[in-house]
Amino acid sequence: LDLFPPSSMLYTWLSTLAGGALVLYVSLKIFSPYFWDDLVFLWRRKTFQLILKKRASNGVLSLIDLFLQRVEKIPHKPFIIYEGKVHTYQDVDKRSNRIAQVFLHHGILKKGDTVALMMGNEPDFIHVWFGLAKLGCVVAFLNFNIRSKSLLHCINKSAAKALVIAEDCLESLEKDFIFHLMDNNVTIWVMSSSSPFQQVHTILDKLDKVPDDPVPSHLRSVTNQRNTAMYIFTSGSTGFPKAAIISHLKALIACSAFSQCGTFSQDIMYVTLPLYHISASLIGLGGCIELGATCILKKKFSASQFWNDCRKYKVTVFLYIGELCRYLCNLPSKEEDRVHQVRLALGNGMRPAIWKEFLRRFGPIKIFEFYGATEGNSFFLNYTNKIGAVGRAGIFSKFIHSFELLKYDVWKQEIMKDEYGKCKKAPIGEPGLMAVKVTQQTPFYGYAGNKEFSEKKLLRNVFVEGDVYFDTGDLLVMDQNGFLYFSDRVGDTFRWKGENVATLEVSEIIGMIDFVQEVNVYGVSVENYEGRIGMAAIVLRPGQGFDGERLYKHVVDFLPSYARPHFVRIMDVMQTTATFKHQKMHLVNDGFNPEIIPEPLYFLHESARSYIPLTKQIYKEVISGEIRL
Repeated sequence: LDLFPPSSMLYTWLSTLAGGALVLYVSLKIFSPYFWDDLVFLWRRKTFQLILKKRASNGVLSLIDLFLQRVEKIPHKPFIIYEGKVHTYQDVDKRSNRIAQVFLHHGILKKGDTVALMMGNEPDFIHVWFGLAKLGCVVAFLNFNIRSKSLLHCINKSAAKALVIAEDCLESLEKDFIFHLMDNNVTIWVMSSSSPFQQVHTILDKLDKVPDDPVPSHLRSVTNQRNTAMYIFTSGSTGFPKAAIISHLKALIACSAFSQCGTFSQDIMYVTLPLYHISASLIGLGGCIELGATCILKKKFSASQFWNDCRKYKVTVFLYIGELCRYLCNLPSKEEDRVHQVRLALGNGMRPAIWKEFLRRFGPIKIFEFYGATEGNSFFLNYTNKIGAVGRAGIFSKFIHSFELLKYDVWKQEIMKDEYGKCKKAPIGEPGLMAVKVTQQTPFYGYAGNKEFSEKKLLRNVFVEGDVYFDTGDLLVMDQNGFLYFSDRVGDTFRWKGENVATLEVSEIIGMIDFVQEVNVYGVSVENYEGRIGMAAIVLRPGQGFDGERLYKHVVDFLPSYARPHFVRIMDVMQTTATFKHQKMHLVNDGFNPEIIPEPLYFLHESARSYIPLTKQIYKEVISGEIRL
């Protein structure tokens, strides 16, 4: 019996097999062009899930556990480079040990206590964070820009027993507020050697008096990965900030974002965003720990210094959010724009026009746009780098997350339902409310100290009795290829003349004009009219003037009549959140009254075929109804 075929037959088999594989590959490229991208992303996600399970079995259950594992393996590798000074993984470990020892010897903190942290971007933010984590404390990251009522709200909602604050932040607080905290049994620690207040404890003068030995490991031990690791506050653009509960498991998952994009331990990451935000602290800094990479930490984002820093430190990847890339594109062009080693950027909020301009100016950098919320229960990634998309529901997406785009009535601001009271799904190509199913694998942890708000974010009995979905509050569109596009924030979309107006879409159109540097579109109420009429706040490019005739022609050419902004407000600077998101509420509240608004206002005048100055007389005629809108 011949067990082995002759060589000629084997060659024929191999040739047939290779030919079939080639045909399969080409066919998939033609008829399912994103198949391989979808498969690679699925493989990365599933591989990471296996890594998480393996780590858990080896006792790595939290971010601080993972960090200590990195310290053991790569102690002398640079972890943080800040203002030219290198802090290795071991350096950060030892200094955070000292801080933990200070609290252990001089504080009254115990495992499970919450400590609020209010510091800017600097290595000691990380040292304090990790030191408290080693004690088993829950750390609440505070925005260092907030004051008085908002700050008190954040401390109360997180039930913080102590506040660790930077020296410059302490100086900016009112004395009465500091005494109020102390009267309410909140211990205050300042990252300084001295304090103007006798009751405020100092930290730096105590560091040399304690050893850099690790504190007992049982203090940081995690019994359940779903327990709270930290609180990260939402931006508070629609009221007081809310403390999103971040579990140990969620923190570790957030740290994996960069690894899902094909980054490596050799990468050098540039982080300019505030560390109190989830993007910088977990996706950025945590992402470096996940990879075993190096982080170039910037105190504050600077457009003028961005590329020089990238060249100086040989940065290969960076983190962006909101309008950051727009600010870079607004810089004057230079010959060295493409002279850098940056190959990849991860973030959210990059508009398509800026995306194209960014690639044109700065070279073929892979842009990984993601969609997710601090308190959200899922994460979407545009892993194909398709311009404009915020995520993708690929062939294998059902193995990753379960979500739906629900049909939404923006005028009534409610989900549309069928005759049985169940939610309708938005058709392909139409905006729908993004809702992500809450399951054991995709839990919603809610907000600390606010059960009412937590419940408001949940949709119950959406399709069947008992199902639960997380309401993102965002309208997204899915195209026929499964790509997801951000449409608008619920509440930002407004209705005029019986039609829905998406502010983001109008902003994109107006942003195409060369004299416009930045634009923020919103709806304002007009007496005796239903709905809200469009208004645009515009920041002009340096050295450029406002051209009402050109803007009029542009909006007429590109926008339907109901979507054209009838009022324009020229701004010196656009107000944004600390993460570069446009703020709208104060603009909406201001309206278009020239007696209240100090900046130049313009009115879309059909007869003049231009935007003309909005005078007090025109305003009165609009309000009285003499001028019909």
